[in-house]
Amino acid sequence: MWLYFRFPLSLRLVEELLLERGIIVSYETIRRWGRKFGSAYVKRLRRKKPSRKDIWHLDEVVISIAGRKHWLWRAVDQDGYVLDEIVQARRDTKAAKRLLVRLLKKQGLTPKRIVTDKLRSYGAAKRDLMPTVEHRSYKGLNNRAENSHLPLRKRERVMQGFRSAGGLQQFISVFSAIRNHFVPSNRKPSALTTHILRIRAMAQWKAVTGAAA
Repeated sequence: MWLYFRFPLSLRLVEELLLERGIIVSYETIRRWGRKFGSAYVKRLRRKKPSRKDIWHLDEVVISIAGRKHWLWRAVDQDGYVLDEIVQARRDTKAAKRLLVRLLKKQGLTPKRIVTDKLRSYGAAKRDLMPTVEHRSYKGLNNRAENSHLPLRKRERVMQGFRSAGGLQQFISVFSAIRNHFVPSNRKPSALTTHILRIRAMAQWKAVTGAAA
C-alpha cells in the first residue's frame, strides 16, 4: 500500500517490485488491500492541527470519468497541506458551499483568509457560510491550490483514468492523506530536516500499519 499510494506506480508495477523482493501477490490483491485498509490507516495517522491563522487555498479541476465531466474540488493550506477534496458533477455555488461546509466541519474553525480563482461561486458560498472571513480572488494568486493538483494528475495518467466518481473519491481520501504525511511542507526545510521528517513519517507509518511488529 505504501508503494502504491506514495509513488506514481501502477498496481502491476507494485506487483513486480514485490516479486523482486520475494513477495508473490497479485495486483488485484493490492487493490483490495487499499480499499479494505486504506481508510483505517489514514484515520490513525497524525494530522496537522488547525489554526485560526491558516489560509485556505481553494480550487477545482475537471476530471473525465467514463466519458463524463466531473469536478474535483480541493482545499489546501498555506503550507500545501491538503485539507479536503470532494468529487462533484457540478461547478456552481451549491458545489462550492458543499466544500466549505465539509471544511468547517473537519477543521472546526474558520481560517484567517481564503484564496480562490475568479469563480464567483466561491464568493457566494463564502458570504453565506463565513461572511466575516477575508476573501482574495485574483488570477495567478491561487498557484498553491493549482499546483496541488499535479500529483493526482500524474497518478491519473499512470492509472489511465478513474472508473467512477466514488472510486476517485475513495482513492484521493487515502492518496492525499498519505502524501500529507510523507511530503514536507512548502516552507523548504533543509535537506537534513527533510531527511529526519521522512524517517519519523516512516516510523509512524510502520506503527500504524503493524509493519514494525
